[in-house]
Amino acid sequence: MNFKQLFTDDSAVSPVIGVILMVAITVILAAVIGAFVLNLGQGIQQTAPQASFGFDYNTTAADDDTGLVEITHESGDSIESNQVNVSGFANGTQTWPSGETVSAGSSHEFNNSDDWNGETIRVVWESENGENSATLSQSTAPTE
Repeated sequence: MNFKQLFTDDSAVSPVIGVILMVAITVILAAVIGAFVLNLGQGIQQTAPQASFGFDYNTTAADDDTGLVEITHESGDSIESNQVNVSGFANGTQTWPSGETVSAGSSHEFNNSDDWNGETIRVVWESENGENSATLSQSTAPTE
């Protein structure tokens, strides 16, 4: 047995490394393709829109109108109305009128059915699949 030839013969090193790299690339590609096929990345595209809302509280109207707030979309992304709700009212969460696109300049009046007592009114976005939500804007109502 020739030890000198054994330690200097490296003809099998390149094919072994090549096979290991090919197996690694195949495993990585299979994982990426499997993630897309199984739709594991569905929440990645469900990011909250960026929007700014203004709040105008009605505190000087007749007694039956003291619980009104007009919320106006001032700037930012357009949002489908079925993904927007407004919370913080005495009578619960309310939704934007169905079938509208909430975009810059659009507004809607919401009724609190009670006087304002410093409640925090929030405009909340919810993703189509209901997995994600985010508060887009909030305002503290006047204390009466």
